[in-house]
Amino acid sequence: MTATPAVESGELLVGTRKGLFVLRGPRGGPMEIAHRLFPGEVVEYAMRDPRSGRYFASVTHGQFGPHLYTADDPADEWQETEGPTFPADTGASLVRTWIVTSGIEDGVLWAGVQPAALFKSEDGGRSWQLNRALWDEPTRERWEAGAGGLCLHSICPWPGEPERLAVGISAAGVWLTGDGGRSWRRGVQGLVPRYVPEEARETTISLCVHNMHRSPVPTTLYMQFHGGVYRSDDAGESWIDIGFPGCGLPSDFGFPLVADPRDPDRALVIPLISDEDRVTPGGYVRVYETRDRGGCWRPRSEGLPAEGAYLTVLRQAFCHDGGEPLGLYFGAEQGEVFGSEDDGATWRSVAANLPPVYSVRAS
Repeated sequence: MTATPAVESGELLVGTRKGLFVLRGPRGGPMEIAHRLFPGEVVEYAMRDPRSGRYFASVTHGQFGPHLYTADDPADEWQETEGPTFPADTGASLVRTWIVTSGIEDGVLWAGVQPAALFKSEDGGRSWQLNRALWDEPTRERWEAGAGGLCLHSICPWPGEPERLAVGISAAGVWLTGDGGRSWRRGVQGLVPRYVPEEARETTISLCVHNMHRSPVPTTLYMQFHGGVYRSDDAGESWIDIGFPGCGLPSDFGFPLVADPRDPDRALVIPLISDEDRVTPGGYVRVYETRDRGGCWRPRSEGLPAEGAYLTVLRQAFCHDGGEPLGLYFGAEQGEVFGSEDDGATWRSVAANLPPVYSVRAS
């Protein structure tokens, strides 16, 4: 008699309005709450650096403001990092940390914050320094905030080339560097801000990127825009509309996006109705995927609510776990987390009755 193989387990870090929830259980769920940390505090984002195993959590206290914490184990005592903090001469104060991303070089991490700025750590996340070139960008005085504030929320390192980086800012577009952040240029050709009067679109710098990820082929990036889904084939210099009418998407508005870590032709989005009605279309929760670089999209919804579910999924609340087959997870502001262990073919609820979900990351 052949022994049944053990069920593969997983861990999710779920940032919510009322703390960080560490979920553990079989891939695809259901999962149990292993730890609840920072109770009552807003946790915008949490991740685990796969190189060091160190955990990070962006926490905003109602009285004491934003802080970034780290721990080697969620059950251990969390330590506050040295920053991100703006130098006094900038006249700026940190509102929140939106994202922490592992860099290419050992010990390097990047953090995107509000107001829109990029910080770098070279000591494994213990201390952080402001990237002055992007902060001192001459057009900054004309940058405008999106509805969620003026924030740098997407960071895309370039595999094998630590000097190259792409970042997404709401609402100041895509910025690219090829020299490690000593200089920056915009990568916005092809983006169409339909919320701006047509006669002003050519000159506006109000370009509201919602999410951006690099595919396993570094020159290919995918973007969810404020009204539009785009692909870049030249590392973010220019963009092609792949959310056009007739492509299969019920709406091209949304926030979350996943790029398949093994297939450069595949990306997934979760559409919302519009900027005025930020819920899933028709009360039918569907994840849409493209397998041909955006030529067409199809829903992957088996097991997801099919009626009466008007969910809102925020920009950092959709992720993959890098497994084989790919595990996918997303959380809703309504407090439920859904998971798939089979590349998105089927879904189930992995956790419910949580506070509003701000971020979901597999660790």
